[in-house]
Amino acid sequence: MSGQDSSFQPHDHQHCIHSALATAKRLCLQRGVRFTPVRERVLELIWQSHKPLGAYELLPQLAQDGYNSAPPTVYRALDFLQEQGLVHRIASLNAFIGCTSPAHRHTGYFFLCSQCGAALEINCDAIDTAIHSQASEQGFQIQHQTLEVVGLCPACQ
Repeated sequence: MSGQDSSFQPHDHQHCIHSALATAKRLCLQRGVRFTPVRERVLELIWQSHKPLGAYELLPQLAQDGYNSAPPTVYRALDFLQEQGLVHRIASLNAFIGCTSPAHRHTGYFFLCSQCGAALEINCDAIDTAIHSQASEQGFQIQHQTLEVVGLCPACQ
């Protein structure tokens, strides 16, 4: 596994947040897209923990910070962050989590803890190869894929 996040292990979480924001600013500048203050704040809030957050969970903090906290504002920011590869959508939770490798377009594979809600993004070429191989054998054209595996993280076992 390459580029693996360490959210299930003790680590300096402030470094995660700082690194994610610095990377987002750099990528947006390189891509010529605007990384507005509200987009930055939404990304920062998502990175506050390694737990997926829904749009409505972000609204109170945005309001407290003085931003327009109407749902369309949050959804537009989340759409932008997702389009830029800065966040992934966890479909089963209708929530979002920061991407650990936003510079490289890739499929998200996630371990989700059913007890504490933590999520870990896994980058695994073998899984990607197996899925594409099976799709090819079946004549199936993949348009979008996300793999979510639910279980217990080391702290909850």
